[in-house]
Amino acid sequence: MKTAVNEAAAQLHTIVDFVRWGASRFNQAKLYFGHGADNAVDEALFLTLHALHLTPPLAPELHQARLTESEKEAVLALFHRRIEERLPVPYLTHEAWFGGMSFYVDERVLVPRSPFAEVIEQQFAPWLDEERTEKILDLCTGSGCIAIACAIAFPWAEVDALDVSPEALEVAKINIERHELEDQVNAIQSDLFSAIKGKRYDLIVSNPPYVDAEDMASMPEEFQREPALGLAAGEDGLDIVLKILCQASDHLTEEGVLVVEVGNSEEALVNRFPEVPFVWLEFERGGHGVFLLQAETLLEYRDLFNQACQG
Repeated sequence: MKTAVNEAAAQLHTIVDFVRWGASRFNQAKLYFGHGADNAVDEALFLTLHALHLTPPLAPELHQARLTESEKEAVLALFHRRIEERLPVPYLTHEAWFGGMSFYVDERVLVPRSPFAEVIEQQFAPWLDEERTEKILDLCTGSGCIAIACAIAFPWAEVDALDVSPEALEVAKINIERHELEDQVNAIQSDLFSAIKGKRYDLIVSNPPYVDAEDMASMPEEFQREPALGLAAGEDGLDIVLKILCQASDHLTEEGVLVVEVGNSEEALVNRFPEVPFVWLEFERGGHGVFLLQAETLLEYRDLFNQACQG
């Protein structure tokens, strides 16, 4: 690798040169792409532009811009870390995008990649009356991106962002301050609903841990750089989701709505509760495994959910 890097520093000159070279090295190293980009060229471009203090999309007239020696070193150092450490690009740049907004991320939180942004932009229509949505809860908030997106979509609403991890909440607070929402979004340490007893919300959203044991064991190395606390959820991926289903009705208003992402554990959830009429949301921009339940449905099947939690 050292010889190749020295050769690159000597023979590569333009932004396009480095993007092409980086993409070739990434493919050669068999990296996994799934944290904001799905191919080597885009990842090489993001890292190159970050090192040059530029943001995409890059103006065509800059494609052939030549790099200084120090800029070359900065780009190649990021490429080296991406390959040797298998770190997702957002951990190297400390930036991820969600709902068209920039968020700070590091290894204390998962990299945002939920399809939630699409339904937040639509204010959860037609299931929610946006004018009556005054209190919102984001469970397992991580970086805070879902809570912040909800606060922007419902600027009149109070938003509580809960997470069991104090380290994750430190990152969430960085993002709350970055988006100047300190007066609207509250970051609270809580094991699910434990810190908000007696409080009710018009909307509860959650992207909790939902990865089952089989998927955890076979994850690409890049995903293993993320905190396991935000991913692993038992043998079938439902450990946390079951707790949410058991407790959510105690924290929803009469016309409240619960929306939860379960990803690939959708099949396990449906098999566990075939009689429950989960509403599975559809996304134009891609994504799956997000269900919606209204408060009245949660109450109707409360005994069934409690039996599953106790079992």
